[in-house]
Amino acid sequence: MPQRMIGQQISFAAENIRRSAVATNRGVTKHSEITKLAKSFMSSQTLSSKDPYLYTSGRWLHRDQLQRTSRSIHFDFPALCARAVGLCPGASEVSSYDKKEGGFNRVFIFTMDNGARVAARLPFRVAGPARLTTHSEVATIAYIRENTNIPVPEVLEWNDDKTNPVGAEYIIMDHAPGVQLHGLWPGMNPEQHMLTVKALARLIQSIATLSFPAYGSLYFADAPIEQQLKVPLGDYCIGPHCGREYWDCTAGEARYYDQRKPNRGPWLDLSQYCSALLDAGFSRTPGAEVAPKDELAYRGSAQEHLRLLEINEKVIPELIKSPSTQDLATPTLLHTDFNKRNIFVSEDDPTIITSVIDWQSTSVEPAFVYAKDTPDLIPIRPPPISVLGDVAEAPPEDPDEPPETLEEKKERERLENDIWISRQTFEVGMKAWVPQIHAARVADDTLLRPLIYCSTSWRDSATAIRQELIELSQRWTELGLPGACPYQPSPEELANHMDLYEQFEVMQRLKDFLIENFDSDAEGWIPPEAWEISKEIHKNALQTWMDEAREGCDPKLTVEIAEKLWPYDHEKNGSP
Repeated sequence: MPQRMIGQQISFAAENIRRSAVATNRGVTKHSEITKLAKSFMSSQTLSSKDPYLYTSGRWLHRDQLQRTSRSIHFDFPALCARAVGLCPGASEVSSYDKKEGGFNRVFIFTMDNGARVAARLPFRVAGPARLTTHSEVATIAYIRENTNIPVPEVLEWNDDKTNPVGAEYIIMDHAPGVQLHGLWPGMNPEQHMLTVKALARLIQSIATLSFPAYGSLYFADAPIEQQLKVPLGDYCIGPHCGREYWDCTAGEARYYDQRKPNRGPWLDLSQYCSALLDAGFSRTPGAEVAPKDELAYRGSAQEHLRLLEINEKVIPELIKSPSTQDLATPTLLHTDFNKRNIFVSEDDPTIITSVIDWQSTSVEPAFVYAKDTPDLIPIRPPPISVLGDVAEAPPEDPDEPPETLEEKKERERLENDIWISRQTFEVGMKAWVPQIHAARVADDTLLRPLIYCSTSWRDSATAIRQELIELSQRWTELGLPGACPYQPSPEELANHMDLYEQFEVMQRLKDFLIENFDSDAEGWIPPEAWEISKEIHKNALQTWMDEAREGCDPKLTVEIAEKLWPYDHEKNGSP
């Protein structure tokens, strides 16, 4: 499939999105678009947005109904309010509350009639395993309070048994002191940015240098877990991993345990840990009798996925024998989402971090798992023209777009320098204070990708996992690995793979482009105030993409293939 031809299809859709967007890259908004956005925003600011039971913080361009349904919670809201009031001495009732939602939790910020504030956090069922996810989060917060200098909220009350009077698992904690860094960051100067990044690096040092005897999730020693699944750690223990990759809790993703039984830890060494990753990969792969029959070729059949997983079972044990791999596998506890919304700072001095929230699913992992986790304080510089590189051609310049002024150029250069200083500060801090994380961050990706992605073969495609294996086999000796790689693809397999990989790259670049332009994620999450206009943009972009396929400029890009390449199902399913 010629990339340039398909790249042109993507480019047409790209230009459509650019011309339909709410704002240009210089912040100029058309009046008609403002009207649409305002109407959408006003319609979202109804009492339904505070409905305690339903998810109201966004919509999805892909599997919208399933995503929202999986985030509904059936519980007794007045009972939760009563529990919160009882934890605030002198309070007699909740005077107001705010509802905040992420992808995995609903949080209520309760303000009492005496001014006290507490936060109540309820997990969605997609957050992780029942009971264990809540228990582990509370235990992790307590462990961090005892063993590091990271400021975390104080847990006032919690219950991991949904048969309690509230009717759902919950954690009630003090409201985090200070203000969210997210709101202050744009108004901070470069020196403040640098000092805040430095302060965060110091906090990472205090947790990442702790020692652990196994991989898994933290729990209190008396957790309701079978004794043989506990590795003692004083008043705590390491038990089964709470990560969603090991459990049947992801919306729209089934698990199949006929190939392998669940393997959720804890794991005493890297070999056991990697075996669990492979077992998770097998559990995500359906049998041939239930696997979709009309997938694109690059995705691969169920049999091909199983074959590649079996190859990984031979490759990974040899890979982890290398001292260079073992050195990157120190059992490490680290927050996986150090973003500005999870960091609270002093309103008077935003370089002082006052609290770090959202420790859900934080677990003890090999250090290499965190290799590419970069806080959003250090943004990745966007490409200058197109995320599609050479695949899509640059869009024509808008004749109505005024040229960049000298002042705008200076501001752009100032922002770029600010980002560079923040990035350098973080990397230097990691190298000096958290060497095991720094070593993982600078390690060759070819060494780590087969370990990180073997569990997601069915989601990512057979072509993606095969590409990792091919690159590893070709560079095996160069990477200093012992002996010969157990995987040696034939010339025929390599030739066939190249054709499939071309289709895979087109799909990835199309998806990346749409994610960037919708400011969204792989499932197409959209905030409610932008939903109506985003639906219209999506409809136009899909129409352009399909029209180009119908014109038949590229015989390999049929209408059927073009429809399957499109990653969102909103217009296809006639969703509202």
